[in-house]
Amino acid sequence: MPRDNMASLIQRVARQARLTFRPPGGGPNEGGSGGPRFTENLQRLQQLLDEVRAEDLRLAPRGPSAVPGAVQPPVSYMHICETESFSMGVFVLRAGACIPLHDHPGMHGLLKVLYGTLRIACFDTAAGGAGGGGEGGGGGGPESALGASSAAAPKQPPPRSASPRCHRALLRSHQLYTPASAPCRLSPHTDNLHQIDAVGGPAAFLDILAPPYDPERGRDCHYYRLGEGQSLASEAEPQGLPKEVWLQETPQAPDFWCGGEPYPGPRVSP
Repeated sequence: MPRDNMASLIQRVARQARLTFRPPGGGPNEGGSGGPRFTENLQRLQQLLDEVRAEDLRLAPRGPSAVPGAVQPPVSYMHICETESFSMGVFVLRAGACIPLHDHPGMHGLLKVLYGTLRIACFDTAAGGAGGGGEGGGGGGPESALGASSAAAPKQPPPRSASPRCHRALLRSHQLYTPASAPCRLSPHTDNLHQIDAVGGPAAFLDILAPPYDPERGRDCHYYRLGEGQSLASEAEPQGLPKEVWLQETPQAPDFWCGGEPYPGPRVSP
């Protein structure tokens, strides 16, 4: 059975997300993604998100719902709410499904596993590449991280004929996440690209993106694959990370698409 405070919990998550990602100037106590209280607000949002469980959203472990008259999608999305500053929803993955490597240009993100196990690979890219736009940044950005590991860098990019664009990138982590794990976080300059695989069965995660994707404002999703001869490090061998790789921009894979289905949880008004 759901916990008694489930409605207040997911509602509080939405309100904290609105507070955290509100544009600067929204009020003396609001802060926003560029404001002085952003770090404090983000930590509070992560704490609230870490409390969320599948039963709070009236979810039970399963794959995406079947789509009448069509092949069942590998991934489905349950929309919860969206404002100009953030979107929130649940992704449901079939056993063995993969959300291919993709970026989040100029965006922050938080991912909390609700059930199942996910293997997530996170990447940074150099300035001007995927995820390079947007607010934030500073001395700890991908440029300095890439430079610090240049000894292990590929000497030259792979042939460009297979893709119109190549990007020098840093594979920062490749590890397993379960409902017991803290939320996985990305920022405009750190861990902005990721690949998500369901391991050992179906899985679901609560997803917050700030601001939402918006192609008209330069926040379109791009897909990538590792350059020829390169592979992800095993999560069992973190000592090999971070490491430099080359990514090639690619069209969306024909065997990946995302269906939609109703959100069954408590109503949320951000």
